[in-house]
Amino acid sequence: MAASGEPAARGVALSKAYGSGDTAVLALDRVDVEIDAGRFTAIMGPSGSGKSTLMHCLAGLDKPTAGEVWVGDTELSRLGDKALTRLRRDRIGFVFQAFNLLPTLTAEENITLPGDIAGRRADGAWLAQVVETLNLADRLRHRPHELSGGQQQRVAVARALAARPQLIFADEPTGNLDSRSGAEVLDFLRRSVDELGQTVVMVTHDPNAASYADLVLFLADGRIVDRLERPTADAVLERMRRFDVRGGRQVTLPAPED
Repeated sequence: MAASGEPAARGVALSKAYGSGDTAVLALDRVDVEIDAGRFTAIMGPSGSGKSTLMHCLAGLDKPTAGEVWVGDTELSRLGDKALTRLRRDRIGFVFQAFNLLPTLTAEENITLPGDIAGRRADGAWLAQVVETLNLADRLRHRPHELSGGQQQRVAVARALAARPQLIFADEPTGNLDSRSGAEVLDFLRRSVDELGQTVVMVTHDPNAASYADLVLFLADGRIVDRLERPTADAVLERMRRFDVRGGRQVTLPAPED
């Protein structure tokens, strides 16, 4: 889906340091980034590159040491704790690899739980569309232990979509799934963009998962070092090979042996 209007989210000169003095670790180093509305963006990088930190800052789950984070026309540092909690509840959905479903609730109850806690009735037509898109209609009365891993993750995706948020953040959403279940979840995230008009930001280490996105951003040492439009798994692998992940420097590496 083509992007339109203002970015769904953006970071301006984002820096994030952990610790202080000589032992400080700089997880983000003056990152400028825009997340286009109505698109699927993947964030990739080696362990310690800052990809999860970037996502957490953009989602309002963590505060940058310096710089600005905007969700739509709202700059997050200006919000108090209650207003920030309300923004995350109303405008942002989260999908994590651990599913985080309540075992005593049915799939349907898990999906509507955030709205129930907030005292908001779900939009029936939208919820029906989400359930249909995620192929969950015959699983709504089942509890998590009665669902496969892929089905549990689809319930988690539906929960994130249920409030029709402005942004969906997915942190390694296929990390605990087999390849078939992972492909199902990625397909549904892709469809949520194409058919439901959502904006998805996904952190992943998997080139195949990244190939479902419209754009891949590559991080190394807390900086965005490259970007790839309309990625394929092979193109992502090749792009990763061209960067020395220890310093984000472009290098020529030998082709891997068959």
